[in-house]
Amino acid sequence: MNKWLKQDLWRHLVGVAICLFALFPLYLVIISSFSSSGSLQLSSFIPKEISFANYNKLFNDPTIPYLIWVKNSLLIAGSVAVMSVVIGSASAFAFSRLRFKGRKLGIQLLLLVQMFPAILAISAVYVIMERVYKFAPEIGLGTQPGLLLVYLGGAMGVNIWLLKGFVDSIPSELDEAAKIDGASEVQTFWLIFVPLAAPVLAVVALLSFIGTFNEFILARLFLVDMESRTVAVGLQQFIGGQYSQNWGPFAAGSILASIPIVIIFLSLQKYIVSGLTAGSVKG
Repeated sequence: MNKWLKQDLWRHLVGVAICLFALFPLYLVIISSFSSSGSLQLSSFIPKEISFANYNKLFNDPTIPYLIWVKNSLLIAGSVAVMSVVIGSASAFAFSRLRFKGRKLGIQLLLLVQMFPAILAISAVYVIMERVYKFAPEIGLGTQPGLLLVYLGGAMGVNIWLLKGFVDSIPSELDEAAKIDGASEVQTFWLIFVPLAAPVLAVVALLSFIGTFNEFILARLFLVDMESRTVAVGLQQFIGGQYSQNWGPFAAGSILASIPIVIIFLSLQKYIVSGLTAGSVKG
């Protein structure tokens, strides 16, 4: 006991303190969502009353299309996740296995583009999509398909490099055996690479979904109409203005919006560890 008190007690105390520090913001948001005051200020650490007024406001107030915001976020994030996996995996396979003119230059340009912060390109993206709107209003500024294209363009570089590292770790003997059996490059991709790359593809889809679902700056810049907004942009109206510091509905909406992310994260949990380390060691 004395040895444990001297050597291990302080480690446990530090661990508990770090956990409490990390969980306190989440506790504050949960308590605020059940508070009728609409404020983040707590009169006591344990609330004396629990109110569902904030949740009722989200679902019953006709001026707050909360469910539409959530549907928009799920649709955009899901589309980005699926298309990122499809385009990224095909591009990574091509850069890793195929030999064509400009392959080395192309992969180096992808790496070079990723070295610059994406925030620097917002002004340029805004001007480009504004001009696109003049001849193609369906995919221009202020539309969800246009925002989807911008998200895909920004995520391709990272995803391709991550997936290429995994493809490089797959033995080339598998490709040669498939060619001997008469398989084409497309068949090799679908029958060999995709089954082996399931963990890293799940990680790419998960990271793309979470990043797009939580993204605010581009969504706020593109989506102006109330009905087309994502949940991140829609909830910002509760706290964005000088006289709209209503943290109760904001906290309630944030908690409800996090449920799909938690479900997807738990569903793909078995792929996360293996997928994140995939391609780190070649062999």
